[in-house]
Amino acid sequence: MEILVVCGAGASSTFVAQRIRRGAEAEGLDLRASAGTEAMLPGAVDTVDVVLLGPQLADRAPEIRRRAALVGAAAAVLPENVFRDPDGTAALELARRELAAVRAGAGPAGPADTADTADADHSAQEDSP
Repeated sequence: MEILVVCGAGASSTFVAQRIRRGAEAEGLDLRASAGTEAMLPGAVDTVDVVLLGPQLADRAPEIRRRAALVGAAAAVLPENVFRDPDGTAALELARRELAAVRAGAGPAGPADTADTADADHSAQEDSP
């Protein structure tokens, strides 16, 4: 699994990506987690399995989810408390749940994304004729 953690400038996402790698290593998982910036999003969504967005990018989540779904990838908004997750297990679990849900055709699974899912559903209704 390849995970991209994105925040505005890339600083806090670097810490989260490092913690995810440590958590995955502790579980014996083979995955890559990298950090990125908001500017990388358009092209990066096509090259990873999961995009984890920093809380400050929650307003972009519906758009990123739609793009990710087109290539069988997942996208989720990290909860505010992710930066206090010392071993990366919360972010790693969110990534796993989201990817499993997308691959099962169930859509977003993370409880932290409830409002974003509602926004996406509302946007889809507005786009309908």
